[in-house]
Amino acid sequence: MNRIRIGAIGTGGFGLFALQQFLQVEGAELVAMAGTHREAALAVARRFGLAANMEVESLIQLDQVDLVYIATPPFLHFAQVRAALEAGKHVICEKPLALSLAQADELLQLARARDLLCVANLMQRYNPLFEAVSQLINSNVIGECLHGWFDNAAGDEGLSADHWFWDRAKSGGIFIEHGVHFFDLFEGWLGKGQVVSSQRSLRPGSGLEEQVQCVVRYGNGALINFYHGFTQPARLERQEFRLLFERGELTLEEWVPTRLRLRAVVDEEQSRRLMQIFPGARLDVLEAYSGVKRLARGRHKEFDNYQKIDLHDGLDVEKMRRYCELLRALFADQVAWIADRSHQRLITEENGRNSLAMACAATELAETGK
Repeated sequence: MNRIRIGAIGTGGFGLFALQQFLQVEGAELVAMAGTHREAALAVARRFGLAANMEVESLIQLDQVDLVYIATPPFLHFAQVRAALEAGKHVICEKPLALSLAQADELLQLARARDLLCVANLMQRYNPLFEAVSQLINSNVIGECLHGWFDNAAGDEGLSADHWFWDRAKSGGIFIEHGVHFFDLFEGWLGKGQVVSSQRSLRPGSGLEEQVQCVVRYGNGALINFYHGFTQPARLERQEFRLLFERGELTLEEWVPTRLRLRAVVDEEQSRRLMQIFPGARLDVLEAYSGVKRLARGRHKEFDNYQKIDLHDGLDVEKMRRYCELLRALFADQVAWIADRSHQRLITEENGRNSLAMACAATELAETGK
């Protein structure tokens, strides 16, 4: 068993939720906490069996701390991550890793020089559906991926007008604070991309940035649209991924995807291959073709079709249960690298850096209105 002693900075709701999951990984132990709101932070520390809430600077210098988990607002990340690395501590930081690419590069250079972990909590690639969609794209079983979008209609009920989220100097803006998860996912599926257009919309009367969208062109030519809007009651929140292929389309629901739907026209071999990629899925046949009706055309190509299918996966998966699994998987993966540098991680320092680079590019382009 590899023991890893955690010092946690930030005692807000999400940080505590993630910390609960990290502590379930074998060998993980919480030894110190630091929060800015003293009474609330002390109450939280006692919930985790600690007698006191520490100052951030004192926690970072503790010899008993191996890894610092940072769950503070984004504008604090750069200074806190840098201080932890300079003190010789490994770091897992909530996204984004920093507010600018220059800051992120400085942090990663420091981490490499000291052989330390420095990752953003981008846990989406640990989702089994991430790997399944990767197989679908790479196999070309329903043709090339041509187009797609991520649509995030988010609630803003918990974000008062004076919340740091709306202050771009503190959050970086919606693409940087929120969008990095999804830039990382799509880079995992489609490779490196380039932001080719980006826009933002300000809330009338307040000037708050409440909606953003951008288009990214990936190496295979696929165009993906990313939309984020914080405009609704929380009960109306909805997130949806859509990917359009030559012979079908894929839909994923929830920002932590749990449910998948695939509609496609396939031949016999493709139907079997899809069931291998999505074992346990339900496959419904909508139409069956024979004779001359088996032939179809698209993009000046001819396709042999046996069936039109509607495939569903993840119908019984609870989002919060899956979310917990992903956090535990990310932490276990990082701890394995700390114990053995030959361990190949699914998420590395580059994920935090590259997703931030995309978010910064989208933010800068949106300011020009192009």
